[in-house]
Amino acid sequence: MNPSFATCDLCDAHKNDSSGNFRVLPPVFRDYGAARKFAGPVVTVKCFEDNSLVKAAVDSVGFEETPSGRVGKVLVVDGGASLRRALLGGNLGAAAARNGWAGLVIDGCVRDVAELALLDVGIRALASMPLPTEKRNEGQKDVPVQIQGVWVRPGDWLYADEDGIVLSAQGLN
Repeated sequence: MNPSFATCDLCDAHKNDSSGNFRVLPPVFRDYGAARKFAGPVVTVKCFEDNSLVKAAVDSVGFEETPSGRVGKVLVVDGGASLRRALLGGNLGAAAARNGWAGLVIDGCVRDVAELALLDVGIRALASMPLPTEKRNEGQKDVPVQIQGVWVRPGDWLYADEDGIVLSAQGLN
């Protein structure tokens, strides 16, 4: 699916929104997946240097069936902006693509960059780091998270393209 939106147009339409329903993430994320443009309803994971819940999420169904068709979800991972461990690598990225996720936004690191670049899923993260995480089964899922100072809630809609990443409390046309 190639979503038809432009984050610049969304920002133009919602630039005067003072309700907090429309938010823009800072331009600190790098692009790692083959899908440069993606959108969908948000699922959240909060973890720190432990990707157990990220694995559980990408191993699950990454889409919703709606009256207008299948809609891929976006996993937003609050990794505490850690640059010390990678929360997503080639195997988990492949699982996300295979299970229909539209994209992942990780406030942390990824690894296996060459493998991720071939996957038909949107992947944004702060940096690459070859060191994997520990598996302690710690963290939270489906909770509001703060990514680079911006609140992201489960059920928000995330839109990402070449210009940036925006969030809305509901889907935008």
